[in-house]
Amino acid sequence: MLLNDRIKAFSQLGKFLSQFKSTGYEKVNSVIHTNDFFDEMTHKITNAVHHNGWFTEENVLFSIQQWSNLLTEENLLDWVSHYELDQINSKTIGIIMAGNIPLVGFHDFLSVLISGHRVLVKQSSNDNQLLPLLSSYLIAIEPNFETYISFTNEKFKNFDAVIATGSNNTSRYFEHYFGNVPNIIRKNRNSIAVLTGNETTQQLEALGEDIFRYFGLGCRSVSKLMVPKGYDFDVFFRAIYPYQDIIKGAKYANNYDYNKAVYLMSNYTLLENGFLMIKEDESYGSPIATLFYETYESNESLSQKLELDKEKIQCIVGSNLPYDTVDFGKTQHPKLSDYADSIDIIEFLTKIN
Repeated sequence: MLLNDRIKAFSQLGKFLSQFKSTGYEKVNSVIHTNDFFDEMTHKITNAVHHNGWFTEENVLFSIQQWSNLLTEENLLDWVSHYELDQINSKTIGIIMAGNIPLVGFHDFLSVLISGHRVLVKQSSNDNQLLPLLSSYLIAIEPNFETYISFTNEKFKNFDAVIATGSNNTSRYFEHYFGNVPNIIRKNRNSIAVLTGNETTQQLEALGEDIFRYFGLGCRSVSKLMVPKGYDFDVFFRAIYPYQDIIKGAKYANNYDYNKAVYLMSNYTLLENGFLMIKEDESYGSPIATLFYETYESNESLSQKLELDKEKIQCIVGSNLPYDTVDFGKTQHPKLSDYADSIDIIEFLTKIN
């Protein structure tokens, strides 16, 4: 396959995904092979929701819409134009995927295939409904993909490199098993927001999207606030009140009640509004329905801390700060070039011989 063939196949997949919106599903007959895959995709979305209690239909469709928006010929061409992909010696790249949010491993899958390598996928049992169907659609568009895509539930074998996503615990096993091949092994990371006290109500309300999308389970979900000493949390609570309906989800509500009971029995000081607890804590990974916070005294001391802890942080939400930030409400809208852990996967894939 030529690079252009791969780009066209993925851009067609983007058009196929565009039929599945939170506002409703609409079959577009001009989309190639839609008659063969539309009903099955509808079924797979329903399966994903029933299979994993954290995968609400709203969040599954949100993920699908984000990929539909990204998978355009223009976006793909702009992304890959920065690399030399014409002379790739095709290798088999194993991907061990996480399952915390819908289609969380799709960027790795896309990166391997768009660069001209073969992919061997081991999915998480929490997120195994959608990707096999999307792979079948790609093969229908570009039959040459059939020899480039494979899935396994067994122990990996016959691979040349590995991309594995897990926790700090599983990363030790990954490093043991895959340390003898080129690899990218991801550990726990969380995202934070740096507040100054000068944020508008609109910015803080948008921050609620960064906190509550996917119930805060993504590595790009904001799990901690850095605030100046004396910060008025009432302003923050008022701004995020529109997200109050999240507590109507049984799994979220159960976590809220459980974590609140644990904190109160441990005599921790909490701020809470009925659907979110805020607790002062130096850690970055907060439990569901909880947001950690830490205070800072100066921009200089904060910058030093963030530099020391950069291996724990996925992205930083903020405005007019002296380091790279993501706009409020945009953590779950990454570009194709926004690589997890800031590791350029395509660059990594071009170096495998």
